[in-house]
Amino acid sequence: MKWIKNGSFRGAVCCAALLLTGLALVASEKTDMLEQGRYVAVMMGCNDCHTPNYLMREGNVPEKLWLTGSAFGWRGSWGTTYPTNLRNRLSQMTEDKWVAFAKNLKARPPMPWFNLNQMKERDLRAFYRYVRHLGAAGSEAPAYVPPSAEPHPPYATFPPPPPAQ
Repeated sequence: MKWIKNGSFRGAVCCAALLLTGLALVASEKTDMLEQGRYVAVMMGCNDCHTPNYLMREGNVPEKLWLTGSAFGWRGSWGTTYPTNLRNRLSQMTEDKWVAFAKNLKARPPMPWFNLNQMKERDLRAFYRYVRHLGAAGSEAPAYVPPSAEPHPPYATFPPPPPAQ
């Protein structure tokens, strides 16, 4: 009981309080990043293509299916592309590798790579953490089909782009 009287107990309580406060701040920051990453996925329209049936169900798709890619193709003069399974793809990358990849990506339509290139690093990191939080799931999307080959349905056909002005 001597240590209670000489202030050691108060010191231990203060240290414990500081440690718990620090842990709470770290947990809060992690939660904030996950919420920001989810927000980025929704607001950037990632689910529109990278989540099966998301558009057709007006976003009413369980989160456990989000960003698992799609077998729905997008056909145009470039061929036919399919939305990547981002959960599996990002599970194979480090956070820094993802940021570099996103900042330098060039892709076939309809992927708006030019928007991804412009995202703030903090948003890219939040998105990465959110997708990694969801975990790898689902199967890979079909492979790219060149313009000369007929893709398997379902797919949407884009009209040719207008002439340059």
